Amino acid sequence: MVEGTRTATEELFFDLVFVFAFVQLGTLILSDYTPQGVLRGALVLALLWSAWSSFAWLSNNLQASFGVMRFGLFLVTAITFVMAMSTLVAFVDRPGGLYGPLVFPVCYFLVRALHLALYAYAVSAHDLARHILVPAVPMLGTTALLVFAALVPHRILADQRQVAITVTLLWLLAVLVDYATSFTLPVWEIGIFSARHWCERHGLILIVAVGESIISIGTASSDVSISWPLLLAVMLAMTVTGALLWTYFDVVALVGEQVLERADPRTRFALARDAYSYLHLPMVAGILLPALGIRELVKSVGHVEDRHPDEPLSAIGIFGLYGGIVLFLLANVAYQLRTARALRTIIWTRVIAVLVLVALVPVARQMPAIGALGVLAAVSFVLIVVEVVVADGQRTHLRESGLATRVRT
Repeated sequence: MVEGTRTATEELFFDLVFVFAFVQLGTLILSDYTPQGVLRGALVLALLWSAWSSFAWLSNNLQASFGVMRFGLFLVTAITFVMAMSTLVAFVDRPGGLYGPLVFPVCYFLVRALHLALYAYAVSAHDLARHILVPAVPMLGTTALLVFAALVPHRILADQRQVAITVTLLWLLAVLVDYATSFTLPVWEIGIFSARHWCERHGLILIVAVGESIISIGTASSDVSISWPLLLAVMLAMTVTGALLWTYFDVVALVGEQVLERADPRTRFALARDAYSYLHLPMVAGILLPALGIRELVKSVGHVEDRHPDEPLSAIGIFGLYGGIVLFLLANVAYQLRTARALRTIIWTRVIAVLVLVALVPVARQMPAIGALGVLAAVSFVLIVVEVVVADGQRTHLRESGLATRVRT
């Protein structure tokens, strides 16, 4: 792998599985449209992200289009697809067939084990303990907790509510074990060989998340008769989605790539871990969450399930709609602060937008669903216009000449 390498076709094939995985994730949350359901969805997303991120690191070290890596990536794509299929039964089994809650952890283990096996192929024998055996410990711990959650609680607890809480807590512990160790182990020599490839992969996974949102909007609308309120809702939803893409790809993604490219190896690893492996996860979640509110809104517009267009969104619907955008913008700001402090003008406009959205939540909670979406779209549109006007000179300079100052850590 050399600097300037682009994303391989095999990696795009792997990423496409996550369109389906994210759709399944939304369906999982809607099947238990409660705070517990949202938390469970977040936990599944965290483990899916862990699997994706591990191969993003690997494919930046090994060419995905050649030899063993090519075969391994095709194999892990198939396993990840099965893992995505099992998402809907990851917590509660359905009668008939394989035991659902066990399929997900088995697939997770196979994906992570295959990642370590491929990485073992790439490193020398004296590095195996540090690069393979040490990361294997949290992977095994996470798998053990997920298997325990699948097999034990319902056997020792009679109360189904207690079973549900226990399973959720075990999943939470599994995610904490995975994240507290996997990305903090002292293995900076893994490195990022191509900043362009690394940044491109993370930009593409954000587009994959946007693809899921668009599919969710379209799927929810397919069961409703086309009407002017529905068309308005769809256009407003697309405005919000487009604004999210603008805030990332207009300048921020370009600057992040330039900073990563100029950093020394140790700094590059820290930036890749913090700004990408960590902070892109809440960005993905921030793109996926609004689909919850939009699906509920479409039901209101289409009079589905005895809902009326004048009804306000539920608390979870508002949380998804406004909370998702707030989460994305906060993660976006944190990403900028971690990579390039030169974008202070753009940072402050986004912080102000977050404060405005938080202040508008009580108002939106009382408005008709389409009105709440309209307010969100208006704030998103104004944010983009203000950034274009206020930071136009800065945006032009960054695009034409690149970042002039070296990254500071």
